[in-house]
Amino acid sequence: DERGFFARIWCRDESAAHGISVGIEQASVSYNRRAGTLRGMHFAWPRSAEGKLVRCGRGRIQDVILDLRPASPSFIKHVSLVLDDRSNDALYIPQGVAHGFQTLCDDCEVVYMMTDIYRAELAGGVRFNDSAFGIRWPLPVSCIAERDLTYPPFDAAAHSRSIDARTLNDGRCVIAPNSVG
Repeated sequence: DERGFFARIWCRDESAAHGISVGIEQASVSYNRRAGTLRGMHFAWPRSAEGKLVRCGRGRIQDVILDLRPASPSFIKHVSLVLDDRSNDALYIPQGVAHGFQTLCDDCEVVYMMTDIYRAELAGGVRFNDSAFGIRWPLPVSCIAERDLTYPPFDAAAHSRSIDARTLNDGRCVIAPNSVG
């Protein structure tokens, strides 16, 4: 109506009907000043149960998720889609799946709802332009964090060993067998 809009951004029952039964533990917002800004590709190592529900609250972004779960049939495959403030669509990113996005216009805000508290010691990432993944970004990168430029080339075997070692050290398995969806 003339006031604007009202939208539900999280509903436990609706999410469970789509196979997403998680609790939200933390919410954050990312403001991005310039078109072409790239954030990612980030994930959380085992001991973290961090999944994310991501929505573009202002602007338009190219969102990419990359399956880094060695037991998954979609291991090292990615999905790319546009999220914007007109559609109000959201994307759920399961634990073990890397996430990144590029802003397609100035002044973008991205809202994250996470299933676990962020812990810096469990934060991981892979290079946004690593040839192992073949991700195509729509714009030249105008702004990026130094750490996102310095991740080493991806080695699938080394990554799988790291997941196994971290999982064994924790005494529980955190790799979900389902594919990205």
